[in-house]
Amino acid sequence: MAPEHRSSLVMFALLVGFALLHSGGAALRVRAEQLIGARVWRLVFAAVSIPAAVVVVGYFITHRYEGVRLWNLQGTPGLIPLVWVGTAISFFFLYPATYNLLEIPALLKPQVRLYASGIIRISRHPQAVGQVLWCATHLLWIGSSFMLVTCAGLIGHHLFAVWHGDRRLQARFGEAFEELRASTSVIPFRAVLDGRQQLVWAEFLRPAQLGIAIAIGLIWWSHRFLGLAAEAFLGGPLGRLLG
Repeated sequence: MAPEHRSSLVMFALLVGFALLHSGGAALRVRAEQLIGARVWRLVFAAVSIPAAVVVVGYFITHRYEGVRLWNLQGTPGLIPLVWVGTAISFFFLYPATYNLLEIPALLKPQVRLYASGIIRISRHPQAVGQVLWCATHLLWIGSSFMLVTCAGLIGHHLFAVWHGDRRLQARFGEAFEELRASTSVIPFRAVLDGRQQLVWAEFLRPAQLGIAIAIGLIWWSHRFLGLAAEAFLGGPLGRLLG
C-alpha cells in the first residue's frame, strides 16, 4: 500500500464502520424499544454512535491534508467567504430545527415523528443535503485525495440513509408517509418549484435556529484549535493504533 493512500483507506474503513453502527442501530430501533424501552435504547444508541463519531472526526482532523494534493485553491480571492457561507448553510440542513434536543439524552421519551414543515418543505432529507454541501465546501478548500475519499464515504452513507429512512418511515406510518412523500422531494426545492410545496418563512423562525447559528459561530471560532485537537488525538491510544 502506498504510504500516501493508507490514511484514505483507514478513513474509508472508519466511515463504513460508523455507517454500520449508526444505520444498523436505526434499523434495530423498533425491536429494541419493544425490548428495553425507548429511553434506554436511546442511551445505548448514543453510547455506541457518539464515541464512533468522535473517532471518525478525530481521524479526519488529524489526516485531512494527507494523500495526493489534487488542487490548491487556497488564496483564491473570495474562496474563504464562499467556503464559510456554504458550510454555515450546510449546518442548518445537517442539524435541522425539527430535532427535540431533550430527546437526544432521553430526558424526554424519544419518539419518531413525521415532519412536514420548515426545512422539510425544501428537502425531505435535509441531513443528506447538508452533508453534500459540507463535503463540497471542504473538498474545494482542501483538495486532497484523502478528502475525496472522505466525501465519497460520507455522501454514500447519506444516500443510503435516504433510502433506509424512507423505508423505515413507510413501515411505521404507512399511508401518512406516502402522503408526505408525494408532497415533498429529496432534491432541494424540487417540490417547491413544481408546486407541491410552498415555503412558509414563519416556520423557520424558531429558537432552535438561533441555537444552530450560535453553534456555527462556536465552530468557526474553534477552528483555530484544530492543530491542538490533532495532536491530542495522535497522542491518545486510538490515534497511536490507527496511525
